Amino acid sequence: MGKRAEPTARQLRLATELRRLREAAGLNSRQAAALLGVNPAQITHIESALAGVSEQRIRRMASHYACTDTEFIDALVAMATDRTRGWWEEYRGLLPTSFLDLSELDHHSSFLREVSILFVPGLLQTEDYARAVFSSRVPDLTPEELELRVRYRMERQAISTPYEVIVHEAALRIRVSDRATSRTQLSRLLDLSEADHVTLRVIPFDLDGFSRASSTMTYAGGSVPKLDTVVRDAPHGSVFVDSEAQLDAYRTRFRKVRDVSLEPERSRDLIHRLTKEL
Repeated sequence: MGKRAEPTARQLRLATELRRLREAAGLNSRQAAALLGVNPAQITHIESALAGVSEQRIRRMASHYACTDTEFIDALVAMATDRTRGWWEEYRGLLPTSFLDLSELDHHSSFLREVSILFVPGLLQTEDYARAVFSSRVPDLTPEELELRVRYRMERQAISTPYEVIVHEAALRIRVSDRATSRTQLSRLLDLSEADHVTLRVIPFDLDGFSRASSTMTYAGGSVPKLDTVVRDAPHGSVFVDSEAQLDAYRTRFRKVRDVSLEPERSRDLIHRLTKEL
C-alpha cells in the first residue's frame, strides 16, 4: 500500500495515540520495530499517518507496549479499520481539508459541546446568516466559493449527536447582515432549542465573572475519554487539541461556563425577548 498524500485528522489522531503508547513504554521506534519484526521506517510511517495499520498490528503493538486498557485498544482498532466514506468526501479538493476533518469529527463524536461568543455556531446557523458570515472573509470569496461553503454548512447540520451549546448574548445581538436575517436566525434558535438532541444556554450581558466565558471552543467526545478532541479556530483554519492535560483544562473550562450560563428555559425566554425587539 502506498503512502497517504494527505492524512485526515482522524488518521493523524490514531497515529499520535500509537506514538504516545510507544513512548509511554519507554521504547524508541527502532526498538519497537525490532519487537514487531518490521522495518523502523514502517513505524515512522504509521506514527505519521502516512501508512495505515491493521487490527492485528495494533493489538500486537498494545501488547508489546504493555497497554492493558482494552476499551482504549478497541477504540483504536475501530479508528484504524473504519471505512466510512461520509458525505463530506464530495467536497474533497473543493474546500480546505479542515472543513472535512470537522465533519468527520462530528460524525464519530459521542457528544458535542460548544461555547460561542461572537457568532451563532455553524451547526445552528440559517442559510442567510451563514452566507453573511462567509461573505465577511478576507480575502473575498468568489460567488462559487461562497455558495459552496454555505451548502457545506447546511449539510453539516444534519446530525443527531447530543449537542450542548452555550452562546453569548453578544452573538445573538450582533447583526452579521440585516434585521430580517437576525430575526430569522433567532427564531431558528428557538426552534432548535426544542430538539431532543440540543441543549441551548445563553450567557447574558449582565453576567458576573465573564472572564470564565471569554473563549470560543468546540469539545467533541470520543468513543472513550482519551479520544476526546477540542477544536479551536485559528487564522489558518481549525486546530485540533488532544493532549490529556489540555483536554482536562477544557473540560473544566466548559463546566465553569455552563455554571454561569442561564438554564435552557431562561435562555429561550431571553432569545424570545431579543426576537421581539427586532
